[in-house]
Amino acid sequence: MAARSNSQGFTLIDDAWIPVLDLEGRHREVSLRGLFEQADEIRMIACELPTQTFAILRLALAVLHRSADGPPSEASWRALWRGRRLPLSDLADYLDEFRDRFDLLHPRHPFYQVAGLRAEKDNAYGLERLIADVPNGMPFLTSRAGPGMESIPPAEAARWLVHCQAYDPAGIKTGALGDPRVKKGKGYSIGVGALGNLGGVYLDGATLLETLLLNLVPIGPLRQPADERDVPVWEREPQSAAEEPGATRGPYGLLSLYTWQSRRIRLFGDAGGITGAMIAIGDRLDRQDRQLLEPMSVWGRSAPREREQKRVPIYLPRPHDHTRALWRGLQTLLPPPVPAASEPPQRLSATVLQWLARLTRDGVVSRDFQVRPHAVSVAYGTQQAVIDEVFSDSLTMNVLLLVEDSALRATAIDATGDAESAVRALRGLATNLVRAAGGPDDNGAADRAAERAYAVLDQVFRNWLAGLGPDSDPTAERADWQQRVWRAVDLIGRELVEAAGPVAWVGRTKLDRNGREIHYSSYQAETWFRRDLAKALPMTITTDQKQEMPA
Repeated sequence: MAARSNSQGFTLIDDAWIPVLDLEGRHREVSLRGLFEQADEIRMIACELPTQTFAILRLALAVLHRSADGPPSEASWRALWRGRRLPLSDLADYLDEFRDRFDLLHPRHPFYQVAGLRAEKDNAYGLERLIADVPNGMPFLTSRAGPGMESIPPAEAARWLVHCQAYDPAGIKTGALGDPRVKKGKGYSIGVGALGNLGGVYLDGATLLETLLLNLVPIGPLRQPADERDVPVWEREPQSAAEEPGATRGPYGLLSLYTWQSRRIRLFGDAGGITGAMIAIGDRLDRQDRQLLEPMSVWGRSAPREREQKRVPIYLPRPHDHTRALWRGLQTLLPPPVPAASEPPQRLSATVLQWLARLTRDGVVSRDFQVRPHAVSVAYGTQQAVIDEVFSDSLTMNVLLLVEDSALRATAIDATGDAESAVRALRGLATNLVRAAGGPDDNGAADRAAERAYAVLDQVFRNWLAGLGPDSDPTAERADWQQRVWRAVDLIGRELVEAAGPVAWVGRTKLDRNGREIHYSSYQAETWFRRDLAKALPMTITTDQKQEMPA
């Protein structure tokens, strides 16, 4: 175990550690102070993993919220937005006031760590405890092997430290001395890190300055009233190895959520390099019904908990569906329509999206403004003890799509349904061609055809969606979309028929589930496909063509 040098620190405020992409497309690293001062010159935070980017963005937002004093009202936020500015003077004063709390190597209160944290047995710790493995069992970057795992610069360690507090897997951790929960040297699982169960959502603007402001949701109707106990962790007394008592740890608001300490961590090394990390269990966090505190996640009702606790509604954060692109689940991302009288909605969109929808309705944000909702979540495996997959996707869209009663929003959602219906028709074609050729009656061919179609439609939809605006005619735009889908799916269908071969052309007779004889051939399969595709995309078919279609 390397000893920590106290002669030289590493302050996240003034030392460069945050990777960014500037407006000219150059990658570089900036300090926390530089992130704010250069926000209008930076395109985005650009870390190794999208989960790192999300975690560091939330850290920056905690600083900005505190420096902007909330902001305390919508009017205060409007002033920042209209001036396209950050409160740089207040930010500088705030960072200077808490400068020593942002020192990664401070001897008494190192950033996001516990000084002197140790186990009963003074073991040596490697960096594999700190650096996320994605996928399971393999370092995310192959350069981690060998010397790459012996030491990393403090800047990189700082990024992984923030990521660990946010997304560390569940499972047994090193037992820390002074933690009464430890049994036989082990700290038993308290769940994943603070962001591990979120369906994370943030708004990506044209510059980092816009991104910071768009996600700076002020105190108001969309959030619970401010609680004076809600402060970021660096404004509180340094934590010990033990879990903070439930009566004082909160969370009391988004500041404590943005800086929640899921783990007790100690880095080993010095300013020349970090060589290891001890990671122990920290503060538990129950996300149930925190939707008014947590603005950057989608939520859904939990039927099991509602049955167990005998009350409704109960909401939990909902990680994104990693099996499909974000556009295919557009309806679950956007703010839902107002539900029927007394029935609580089944899902809730992220508050940051609701906030931007409100600003659009009120005319604060221009109706032609383009925004990129960005989704981030993690899939864990084996009792959530390993990270299996990181999900990240974004969509460029007009802000009117966020407004609940917008015709443009309805058109976009209907368009995703058009695509799903067309792909179902293609799946049917693939299945029937296999039957005509005498192949196995399974879903393999249909799955491959659907995967191919979604891959083609992915960029087609993104381009179409980005082209929607306040002057778009919803009916004409949907007709245009159906034509695009028809061209893409029809081409794949033709290629499947051509590849089926002479055996499928001759075909074969087979009994259906009701015992009826049906002759399958490539000709018949294509005929059914044309019928189903016409039903899926009715705006592509003329009246005369509809009358000629087979039943």
